[in-house]
Amino acid sequence: MTPRLDCVSLVTADMAASLAFYRRLGLDIPEGAEQAPHVETVTPGGLRVLWDTEEVIRSFDAAWAPPVGGERIGLAFRCDGPKEVDAVYAELTGAGYRGHLPPWDAAWGQRYAVVLDPDGLGVSLFADAA
Repeated sequence: MTPRLDCVSLVTADMAASLAFYRRLGLDIPEGAEQAPHVETVTPGGLRVLWDTEEVIRSFDAAWAPPVGGERIGLAFRCDGPKEVDAVYAELTGAGYRGHLPPWDAAWGQRYAVVLDPDGLGVSLFADAA
């Protein structure tokens, strides 16, 4: 048997804030999930996205601590075109989320931007250049 990627798991300090951010990016997250210590949703492509509170992680890994000085994983959301990258970035930063890298035309042929989720994880927005 070959292992296959099944899910991406996020650890959050504030479940409600994290779920609100990812709902704005189109993830279908059950209403009322904000009170749960563990939440899951399945994307249209079948990939599961999971959230756990820091307390849940510490319940089985007492030495766990939030990363310091950057992240080692990032999420990227494909947009339908360059204008949507700009619009989603503006909508998220207008809603109070922190922009990290405003939209730019990347050398690799994409329109690209990065917004930080409530826990400081860089979330990329991208589309193929027109």
